[in-house]
Amino acid sequence: ALALCFALQGAAQEGVYINGSDTLHYSYTPLPEQPQPQKRLSFPRRVVKYFEGSTRDRTFEKKIDFSFIGAPNYSKEASVGIGVLASGLYRVDRTDSLTPPSDVSFFGNFSLSGFYMFGVSGNTLFNHNRSRVIYEVSFGSKPLEFWGIGYEAGRFNQSADYIRKQVKFDAGYLYEVWRHLYVGGSVLFSHTKGTDFDDWGIDYLAGQKLHYTLSGIGMTLQYDSRDFIPAPERGTFLMVKQVIYPKGLGNSGKTLYKTTATADYYQRLWRGAVLATDIFGEFNSSGMPWCMLAELGGGYRMRGYYLGRYIDNNILSCQIEYRQRIWRRIGCAVWGGAGNVFSSFERFRWDQTLPNYGLGLRWEFKRRVNVRIDYGFGRKTSGLVFNINEAF
Repeated sequence: ALALCFALQGAAQEGVYINGSDTLHYSYTPLPEQPQPQKRLSFPRRVVKYFEGSTRDRTFEKKIDFSFIGAPNYSKEASVGIGVLASGLYRVDRTDSLTPPSDVSFFGNFSLSGFYMFGVSGNTLFNHNRSRVIYEVSFGSKPLEFWGIGYEAGRFNQSADYIRKQVKFDAGYLYEVWRHLYVGGSVLFSHTKGTDFDDWGIDYLAGQKLHYTLSGIGMTLQYDSRDFIPAPERGTFLMVKQVIYPKGLGNSGKTLYKTTATADYYQRLWRGAVLATDIFGEFNSSGMPWCMLAELGGGYRMRGYYLGRYIDNNILSCQIEYRQRIWRRIGCAVWGGAGNVFSSFERFRWDQTLPNYGLGLRWEFKRRVNVRIDYGFGRKTSGLVFNINEAF
């Protein structure tokens, strides 16, 4: 009889081979099983899988949790275009589970009308939310329409085409001096140039320059008990911001002042339902350049009105919005409101108040970060808005 034994490294197994009167004893180590090749997912399925995990809170395990999205969009000012967005959530202190995450958004937009804009905005929370930095930077070129200054001009004038090129910077630091009460300062810069005006559009400027550069310093008093800034579900936000644009830091020829005031309140009604209320005012000193006046409309307040059709020294607006989660990541919103532009309080007229209402669709792009599509209605106007985060 012939007996052989092989000692091999690894998890050896014993075997016996018999051939007639010969018997062979042996040991062997099985080869590891080869992994089966994964079936390649289709592109639509890969997109779905990517967004399936985007609502998980990964801010404790990652320095910054970024997600990206690109989609067609439309607005009254820019017409049909394509938008690209990168939204990130992060925690300065990842051991702090009580402070809401900080947020940052990078955006780019291009449209068939020649409009383009790039920018970044965000809120960074420090030291258990004892201090915060708020910032927004943007630059772009917009083919726009201009009706002139004041309610009467916006209501009855013929619109004039022009192109607005603009760079804006606004950054502020706030420190908590009492529970939810913050004080701080900010720096602001803007450079705006209007080109290619229609002839009657030049007349609407009433002798003002086509380009203005302004630099300002601001002071802010803020009460903020919101649970999450991009999409609050409960809390109160009160803010007064005073900005001075010194004569020597711009080309306006005089020192200018701008005051903004905001009062927001958020209340959970029942599961998935939030009632949000917003009151807003902006008040400018006389002589503020046309490109820095208070504008009614756009994607946040008085949605559905062309941003810049109604402009003047001052604006007051209010809106109330009901937000409801419908199913999983899908939600909806309905709102109603009103707004008024006026040159001074002495010339404020109630019959010039403009109505506003509309409805919208919400999709949770990241955890509590919504992509929204709103359709707003106003006095002889309506419009579609595509944007990130809630309107207020």
